[in-house]
Amino acid sequence: MKARHKRMILIALALGLIVAASTLAITALKSNVSYFFSPSQVIAGEAPRDHVFRLGGLVQLGTLKRQGDGLLVEFAVTDNRATVKVAYSGILPDLFKEGSGMVAKGRLGADGVFQAEEVLAKHDEEYMPPEVAKTLQAAHTEGVMQTTGNPTAEASSR
Repeated sequence: MKARHKRMILIALALGLIVAASTLAITALKSNVSYFFSPSQVIAGEAPRDHVFRLGGLVQLGTLKRQGDGLLVEFAVTDNRATVKVAYSGILPDLFKEGSGMVAKGRLGADGVFQAEEVLAKHDEEYMPPEVAKTLQAAHTEGVMQTTGNPTAEASSR
């Protein structure tokens, strides 16, 4: 076998290994991806029913209820357009409270209740996750336009 043939075989083997490693890495990462959805998107059916995703918004006032053991918590998350009920079993972050921003990771149950595996709260008075801020701003803009019924009135108020 000539040296040229040996080099070609070595290059083909190296390319095969790179493709195999890339395929494994992409497959592993794909299963760990969790997308962000707002309550409006969940109600509209845009969120997957069989995959883990993140739900973000504001904890609706008056909806935080703790069960007898103190670990099971139910509350509602809103983006000022739609509301989704959330159930979580565990210890909530210290900064978690009604009216504050939060992001939860979990699955949507068959009953329409979001079963959270992890709950994150904003970390200070100024911070809000970018996805939540964008969703709330869009809901506010849509609400202003619906209230006035005149898109030019909304644009001139800015």
